[in-house]
Amino acid sequence: MIKVLLFGLLWWLTGSPILAVIVLIVIFYALERRFIGLTPSIVRPIRRLRTIGRLRQQIRMNPNDIPAKHELARLLIERKHDKEAKGWLMPLQDALENSAEFWDDLGTSLMHLGEMEAAEAAIGNALSINPRVKYGTPYLRLAAIYAKKDPQKAVGHLQAFRAIHSSSIEAYYKLAGLYELLGQKEEARRSLAECKEIYRALPRYKRRQERKWAILALLRRMKS
Repeated sequence: MIKVLLFGLLWWLTGSPILAVIVLIVIFYALERRFIGLTPSIVRPIRRLRTIGRLRQQIRMNPNDIPAKHELARLLIERKHDKEAKGWLMPLQDALENSAEFWDDLGTSLMHLGEMEAAEAAIGNALSINPRVKYGTPYLRLAAIYAKKDPQKAVGHLQAFRAIHSSSIEAYYKLAGLYELLGQKEEARRSLAECKEIYRALPRYKRRQERKWAILALLRRMKS
């Protein structure tokens, strides 16, 4: 009813039903992004493309700018351009051998390209340098690599990730997905139930960050 009234008001204000629909969509999108965050950001990909262009120009002016090359590769991974990202990362191994972030980025690109053994080695390097690098997300990648060939080892990586993210709904949601992949349905249900309990216990400021994962967990619980 509220949507109908709002649409009628916008139609009256704009004088066009089409324009009213467009304005209504923009309003609901802005509210969803502000309070939930399930829909993708329109602004972020544009900013990322601009940053990629700036980094390419920066590297052309200074071919020895290693931080710029690393950042460029990371953004290319976000855009699913893993082959190009790998091309930028591979020559940086000696220069960034002590960077856990670098090894995880290299491992991520290799994993997306299906080079699982090399990906496992690179991610292992990252965790040996800093077990809490990127808040433990490399453990999720290792768990995905091991999910089919060594389920027990995958569970170990999942538990390591959960130890770091004891109050993260995203962590438990992803944990449930990997338990489902391993065929451990009861553990998956337990992880999804934990999402609900964690969300209730979170302070208000933290709920905004985790609301997306709480809703996804609720939807998955309803399907199971």
